[in-house]
Amino acid sequence: MTETASTLSDTSTWLPLDGLAPGFDENKAPTVGDLHGREVALDGPDGPLLTARFTGTRIEWDHGVDDCETFLVDDGLYYTQIHPKARPQEAVSLFLDLRDGRALVVTTTIGETGVPRVTQEFVAATIRDVEVRGTEPAPSRSLIGRRAMWIYSAEHAYEHVYLSPHWYTWQCLSGPEKGLADTDENSVYQLRPGIFVFTWREKVIPCASVTVADHRDVHRLRSHGVLFGLDETGERPTHFTFGAHGRLLSNTVHPEEYDPAL
Repeated sequence: MTETASTLSDTSTWLPLDGLAPGFDENKAPTVGDLHGREVALDGPDGPLLTARFTGTRIEWDHGVDDCETFLVDDGLYYTQIHPKARPQEAVSLFLDLRDGRALVVTTTIGETGVPRVTQEFVAATIRDVEVRGTEPAPSRSLIGRRAMWIYSAEHAYEHVYLSPHWYTWQCLSGPEKGLADTDENSVYQLRPGIFVFTWREKVIPCASVTVADHRDVHRLRSHGVLFGLDETGERPTHFTFGAHGRLLSNTVHPEEYDPAL
């Protein structure tokens, strides 16, 4: 085995999450203030879920008052990212569809042990006092078979291969992790036709990601997201948002009897 191959296989040398952060957010979209002054109450399957009021770049909600970032995904569809000061081991991603009265709440939690160390919970909800239309956010198999390239900055580029409802493979094409690849857990929820919440949970580096990806134009994919996990010390949470432009590289069609999407 060559020295280079040996280094790539030695996961102890892989870049920690805080080492990836510098420059990774170059293609992040501008935040928006569209929700300023708005109060949103969400009802989940078991009753009231949370209430939040947006003021500038802050959110007043059940966990107190926290900074937040809000991105416009599509007409009337917003993504808000929060790292609660009162619960530093958690990060919350809110997806609010003000057009259809629906929402998805993703809570990412750093655990004490386990593989993956960082886990995620998904709760579909409705927005109180907004007419509810269409179907609720739900797990989707629509990405299975696709191979996509995502460019996060002039330096950082990755490809994703969506294998099954539970697994995807990533490979770094450019940047400090170039040559690294792995297969990790993933979850996919559809918000609107062609717009998906895609999340993953890594087993080597203690981190997870939540993204919302617009796949409607396969030549001009767009995503917004967050990475959350532990820094190089393994003690302190690291939380940063990013964005990416992408394109579909290929699409695998399996024979029906072997199709992992069925």
